[in-house]
Amino acid sequence: MIYIDDSEPEGVLEPAFPMRDVTINRNVDAHKHYDVLGEVGRGKFGTVYKCRDKANGLQLAAKFVPIPKREDKRNVEREVEIMNSLQHHLIIQLYAAYEYQKMMCVVLELIEGGELFDRVVDDEFVLTERVCRVFIRQVCEAMAFIHGNGIVHLDLKPENILVLTQKGNRIKIIDFGLARKFDPDKRLRVLFGTPEFVAPEVVNFDCISYGTDMWSVGVICYVLISGLSPFMGENDIETMSNVTIAKYDFEDECFNGISPECLDFIAKLLAKDLSTRMTAAECMKHKWLQQRPATAATATPITKAASAASKSRLKSVSPVTAPSESSEDSTETIEDEDDEEEVAVQQAKQKDQQQDEELANLCGDAELENKELDATKDNLKNFIVRWETHPNSPYVFDVEGNVIAPLSETSYPHPRRTHGADSLSSSRGEYGSQRQRDRHALIHGK
Repeated sequence: MIYIDDSEPEGVLEPAFPMRDVTINRNVDAHKHYDVLGEVGRGKFGTVYKCRDKANGLQLAAKFVPIPKREDKRNVEREVEIMNSLQHHLIIQLYAAYEYQKMMCVVLELIEGGELFDRVVDDEFVLTERVCRVFIRQVCEAMAFIHGNGIVHLDLKPENILVLTQKGNRIKIIDFGLARKFDPDKRLRVLFGTPEFVAPEVVNFDCISYGTDMWSVGVICYVLISGLSPFMGENDIETMSNVTIAKYDFEDECFNGISPECLDFIAKLLAKDLSTRMTAAECMKHKWLQQRPATAATATPITKAASAASKSRLKSVSPVTAPSESSEDSTETIEDEDDEEEVAVQQAKQKDQQQDEELANLCGDAELENKELDATKDNLKNFIVRWETHPNSPYVFDVEGNVIAPLSETSYPHPRRTHGADSLSSSRGEYGSQRQRDRHALIHGK
């Protein structure tokens, strides 16, 4: 078992090189300056390699991105421009950038502790609520800096949060390929993001804001705490259906030992109305993140969900429990038989009335949710059309497989693997298991 350090990080760890503003070196082959040591991973738009600077021996990460079109080149240039404005110890730093023929190379600091995602899906890692709080506090601090510089990330997920060391708890936010500069005075809409973490306003093609990122922080926190993805369906379309409804719960047994403060924190981020979500600065002041135990204490490991069976979104009408006729609050004794009969009749009427009211309330809730689901279906039809036709969308919608995938992908080996072989939907049984099928069957009329 790997026990992650749950102590509070002290001080700031600077990168292995001084932070700098990077200018893209045009018509320069990066291979002349770096020894490529091996592939680290593949992303939506490029491949990352471990490399060594020939001049000083410094080990770094080099992301090679093909740029067959002018728009591809502009995307990388925008990423470099954005990263130049985000010099912070919790954000991965630029080292250099190159353009050569039809390829661009972005050189970054090397982080070898693995993804935060690994801490969720790998049973070897022992997570506690205290460790999760340390992780999320750093994420919120980084997002406060990012938003303070007028940037929205738009692709926050556990895969885009790296941990510096295997057992450590210091993190770095990475992958600003989808990030955009944000002007609150202008209306900005986007058609991209990872379905499990994307906010309702993205799916509905409404205007986004800094709160769009904070929704993703809420999903990440939910995932860390439980090992469950709150909105994930059998495919991307189901997932986004659930997101637009913005309904989730803490009913799984894995939440039993989680503090009310933590659940409150998540709830204030997973609000459908982005204007009501906590900002990153407000998150830092939340009572859950404010908890900083002075001394090390034995913390209870989080129970990652072993069984994901759960109730459906629209709860079935359950039998109404009649009020007890031997209530402890009732102390009056009725001696007259006629009075006893009249009281019994009144009690029966009250009971019937209460049952009718409760049933009406349940039916009203069901009717309201059915209206929401109908609206969701209409939204998704429009969303699919926009997704397929929007000229700036880096994704393609595969109707047959209900898959939304990067344009660079040419095949769909699995209907749910659209953002990495180890996506939440495919790495553990509870992601996409009976819990998700039960929750989302109603959306498709099953």
